[in-house]
Amino acid sequence: MATLPDKEKLLKNFSRCTNWEEKYLYIIELGQRLPALSDEAHNPDNIIQGCQSQVWIVMHQNDAGKIELQGDSDAAIVKGLIAVVFILYQEMSAQDIVAFDVRPWFEEMALTQHLTPSRSQGLEAMIRAIRARAAILS
Repeated sequence: MATLPDKEKLLKNFSRCTNWEEKYLYIIELGQRLPALSDEAHNPDNIIQGCQSQVWIVMHQNDAGKIELQGDSDAAIVKGLIAVVFILYQEMSAQDIVAFDVRPWFEEMALTQHLTPSRSQGLEAMIRAIRARAAILS
């Protein structure tokens, strides 16, 4: 399975897409790169409330203090959006996640203006949930 790019590579790859159809396909491809989430992790404790699709996110803090995220969705584009969020939070500590504002990155990718209102709300719900869980760990 291919690995996810870092933030800069994500922006570079996104900017190379010539139209929104290509960008959506790239987002879907990123979702396909996420490691499979175990059946045990597909449980109510890991569901993100506020998403129209089913979204599961699991967060662990490794021995180095970095947050490791795993996730899944029953919708291809939403799963890709999970991957985008995970890329933005890669290699961060819980404190870094709480302090980091992802919105400028979404604006640079012009992402939120091309999402349906329900997907935008789901994206916000994911970010709120990750930041809230990180705040507990920090």
